Amino acid sequence: MDEAQADQQPITTKNSNRGHQPEETATDSNNDTQKQNFDLKVEDGVVKYKLQNVSGSQETGIRDENSTKVCLIIKSHRGGSQSVEQNDPKPLTVVPTQENAASHKVLLENFDGKLCEEQRPSTKRQLSAESAAKSVSVRKRSTVKKSQEEIVKPLSVASPGTQSGRPYLPAVSSSQRKPRKLLFPSTDIFNKVDTFSIKKGKELRELEVFDAQKIACAVTEGSRNDLEKLRAIWIWLCHNIEYDLEGYLGLSPKICSSDEVIRKGKGVCSGYSGLCVEMCREVGIECVEVSGYSKGIGYQARHSLAEKRSDHEWNAVFVGGQWWLLDACWGAGTVDMKSKTFVKRYDDFYFLTEPSEFINSHFPDDQTWQLLTSPISMEEFELRPLKTSAFYQFGLTLTQPTQYKTITDDGEAVVSVRSSRPLTFSYEMRQQDPQTGALKQEEVDSSCGLLSVTQQGMKLRLLPPEPGAYEVKLFARREGESGVLRWVCSLKLECPSIQKRQALPDNPYLNWGLAAGASALGVKDCSLTGEEAVEVGEGGECKVILHTSRPLMMVCELAHHELDATTAKRCLALQITAEQLVCNVMCPYKGFYRLSIFVQDYDSGSGTFQNAGNYLLHCQSRGLSPNVLYPADLGLWCGPGMRTQEAGLSHFSHTGAIVNAPQGRCNITFHCASPDLQIHTVLCAELHEEAHFPLSRYVLLTFTETKVTVSVCAPRAGVYRLALYGRKPPQQDYMSLCDFIIRSVCEKPGDPFPCVYSAWGRGCVLLEPRTGVLAPQSSASFRVRVPGAQRVCVVGEKRTDLKMNKSRVWEGEAATGNATQLKLAAVTKESNDMHVLMTFDVLNLENEL
Repeated sequence: MDEAQADQQPITTKNSNRGHQPEETATDSNNDTQKQNFDLKVEDGVVKYKLQNVSGSQETGIRDENSTKVCLIIKSHRGGSQSVEQNDPKPLTVVPTQENAASHKVLLENFDGKLCEEQRPSTKRQLSAESAAKSVSVRKRSTVKKSQEEIVKPLSVASPGTQSGRPYLPAVSSSQRKPRKLLFPSTDIFNKVDTFSIKKGKELRELEVFDAQKIACAVTEGSRNDLEKLRAIWIWLCHNIEYDLEGYLGLSPKICSSDEVIRKGKGVCSGYSGLCVEMCREVGIECVEVSGYSKGIGYQARHSLAEKRSDHEWNAVFVGGQWWLLDACWGAGTVDMKSKTFVKRYDDFYFLTEPSEFINSHFPDDQTWQLLTSPISMEEFELRPLKTSAFYQFGLTLTQPTQYKTITDDGEAVVSVRSSRPLTFSYEMRQQDPQTGALKQEEVDSSCGLLSVTQQGMKLRLLPPEPGAYEVKLFARREGESGVLRWVCSLKLECPSIQKRQALPDNPYLNWGLAAGASALGVKDCSLTGEEAVEVGEGGECKVILHTSRPLMMVCELAHHELDATTAKRCLALQITAEQLVCNVMCPYKGFYRLSIFVQDYDSGSGTFQNAGNYLLHCQSRGLSPNVLYPADLGLWCGPGMRTQEAGLSHFSHTGAIVNAPQGRCNITFHCASPDLQIHTVLCAELHEEAHFPLSRYVLLTFTETKVTVSVCAPRAGVYRLALYGRKPPQQDYMSLCDFIIRSVCEKPGDPFPCVYSAWGRGCVLLEPRTGVLAPQSSASFRVRVPGAQRVCVVGEKRTDLKMNKSRVWEGEAATGNATQLKLAAVTKESNDMHVLMTFDVLNLENEL
């Protein structure tokens, strides 16, 4: 089966053409065929080779009677005594020194041919598996003394980088390997090569050039070394050959031959690998095909690979002094099996991939081509998690689990990934059909997973809804980038049993905790972590604080399976300041809640709010009465914040949004820097019993030169909204500055304040009486400050003038008599008219209230 890479799905395909399997040669120690040993020495300007033919019995010290010695002298056409180098550009002559060498005629012919082939210009080498299989290694004889003869490096007639006697097999172990970054630090160094190869490829197709050798020479024109030549060929393959999906699906014959692959611009994996070999060898680069298994389209972990033939082919190339692996088929793009189409998606990862990473998706038939110090078994290959190229490109490390299949513990499993850079993560989980093993189309509800993301990685807590097998896919994207998230890893989850637990809320944003991109949105950190559920206190209330790097706006969403939208609004109170965002939360029901926070820049106007974090809250207390929830008409501006700061208000006595009034009374004070600002207050609440007076009578505003005092006396126990509004002339409308939440637990009814009129302005202060209700047939003491007043009096059944003391306070005693109302009035300097400042009701409190 020929295998291509899938678009977000593993890929598997059939292939009738197999990669060249490396074969053992006559020098294998386990082979019973004869062994040939060569000795080299330099003598009088020539290199002498002495061939000794010894049967296998030599290992026991017994020499065969038919053993002979043959001496070859290789003369350099340049003359002089020098070492024989494999890549010597001058041809060498093989001179036999013994006439009875006819018994080795075939061997010498092959040897002579190999030497001549090795001395040909590199661009004309055509090494095949057959010629490689006939190669003979040259060995140094231990009896040669350095003092008598100059010892020359053994000349290997096999391909560069191959093991002695095993053509095309790597001789350097992976412990001695140079990493890819030393070969080239970044693919950016190939920008010119890539551009040239892509441009030249288009020109060649327009000219209808379909010869692999001509194309190889054309695209590598100007390349300075083998690495650049290989890169040019790789780019041409990935950008000019599409995967033959119709051949894979059996809808048409597979396209495998080089000419046909080039002409039609498509081919199966053997078409890519065969063409790569042909083009590389044309420009003098050692390249072979490697056959094996891959975790591509159609790969199913539940079916053992040992039960079927290998289904994929890729290439190994010798560059920079060692062997490397590449897969142009997977580098060209992916296959979308839903639409049955090939998706062009160039993937640079499969160009000279590190063997330790390549082995996670490609398993060669010959373990030597793993290029690992300790090759892994097929069983271990199948047990490894399925990681895509994006996994390594993002610099990810899967810390838990370490194998593809994991089993839940007490109905739960944890997946942890470490990243080298900030990323956005996502996941999907699908259950396998127990009968067919196929994955179900619909995803498992997001409430079955708790994903938390940090700058260093992610942690996913999986809670399968029922026993069974599941596939879990992880996706990622660089923080701040747009577009879809890329598939990075797949795992299998087996759940033998589940534990009964409270239902978790659905999380459409998947991530729990602070979002990975929150810093870019202006959020530095949060008072809560997202890895575990936050336990809510006995009162069913908690506070979430986000610290910000710049002023932000905030909106929040609270979700619970019993919570409706209207009630949810009464469970949130938001405070927005320049350096932090505070969300006060009330949980009226028992169970788990999702709190999602969205932000945007404060000055963005009508910008879009983006998700900055999601938090799981757990409330174990019993349900709360609707009467204790926050007021229904709260605005975005609760407590002192950006709006009050912009209005010039500061030094608030209560810095939070919630003010507790155990005795039913409270005073909120603050400074006002603007002399033109007019402030208005409104008190409102949803009470189960109506108050005797309008709620406006239960709040009193006192405004001095720079200090403002808002006095509140709650008529009954409950939760109230105290709204502050402000305007500056010539503005006609008041603008909301902030809301305070006043909580009163006092069951005793509170007294109202006097009814205030417009003449009660800045600088007026009521010292006595502080209640707006006076008893009949009684005397009341009045003390009040009225700036600029020439005369202040109390008017009831009769008028009582107040006198100013040394502290400029107007004071005096007034009788209520049988009047129903007393008026406090004043005559100012600006007008001789008397203006009513406020009125007091005269009532029998016991009978009326």
